[in-house]
Amino acid sequence: MLKNLLWRLTPAALVLVFLSGCLGEENLTALDPKGEAAQWIYDNMILSLVIMTLVSVIVFAIFFIIVVKFRRKEGDDELPKQVHGNTAMEITWTVIPVLLLIILFIPTVTGTFEFHVDADPAEHEDAVYINVTGHQYWWQFDYEEGFTAGQEVYIPVGERVVFELNAEDVIHSFWVPALGGKIDNIPGVSNALWLQAEEPGVYLGKCAELCGPSHALMDFKVIALERDEYDQWVDDMLAVEAEETAANAEAGYEVFQENACINCHAIGGEGMATGPTLTNFGDRQKFAGVYDIDDDEELANWIRNPEELKQGNNMPPHDISDDDMEDLIAYLRSLQVRPADADY
Repeated sequence: MLKNLLWRLTPAALVLVFLSGCLGEENLTALDPKGEAAQWIYDNMILSLVIMTLVSVIVFAIFFIIVVKFRRKEGDDELPKQVHGNTAMEITWTVIPVLLLIILFIPTVTGTFEFHVDADPAEHEDAVYINVTGHQYWWQFDYEEGFTAGQEVYIPVGERVVFELNAEDVIHSFWVPALGGKIDNIPGVSNALWLQAEEPGVYLGKCAELCGPSHALMDFKVIALERDEYDQWVDDMLAVEAEETAANAEAGYEVFQENACINCHAIGGEGMATGPTLTNFGDRQKFAGVYDIDDDEELANWIRNPEELKQGNNMPPHDISDDDMEDLIAYLRSLQVRPADADY
């Protein structure tokens, strides 16, 4: 019997083992909060679990006691004592759930008002304010300073950062598990939330709303820097110009221009931003949100046939020769604003 039980539990145990491996991937977990909002969610989750566990233990204990103590015995045909209409018992099992709900209600309501913000820059003059637009399937981050970043958003440590959330096409949902909750990006509607990172680091974000065939690949990163490093990054982003960035990869810049990449991918304020901005492409860890940026072969495959790697995206394929592709990738690698000795 024990052998059969273990055999049945093995699949569930394996699932838990694999899921536990996901918890360590760049803070993609709500169980290791790194910000005030995330800590509030975690504390309320623990409070709910404690209450539910307490109620479950008491209910099951009473259930088993009743099953054992009041089970029908042989020769006992008397009608058990009836408790229907017992005022004391009815008051008890009505008041206790109400009290438990009040315990959950108070922190939930107070926290909801605490973390609610208006999507109006004028209301947040002392905070970093970033406009987030969800696209199929990438994220656009527009800073008040006048530049745009794609797929990776930089924030200062220890400060509240207000995100205004919008969508270009369908409903998306902006979620950074280690820093806070999730709110939908809805076309034509501006929502907002604030996040605060308590320590420097890279925090993985996800789209939490099914938005198409490549929804699972719609990742982004939040990179939290100390204030002086953040200010330097902002200055560097503002100083970038496409031709200057191309100084070490002039041939690749020509390929970039000849293939009309600039029509969709802006660099240093030059070009259109219908696709992810490439100003600091060389600083990123991933391209297309999920693929290793150091993999030249994968990057070439993405440029030539993006639909194969990310179904449903709006990037057209490009027929580029091997030599031109090598130059183009060299140019893309040169798009950096982060100093070589930077820690972030």
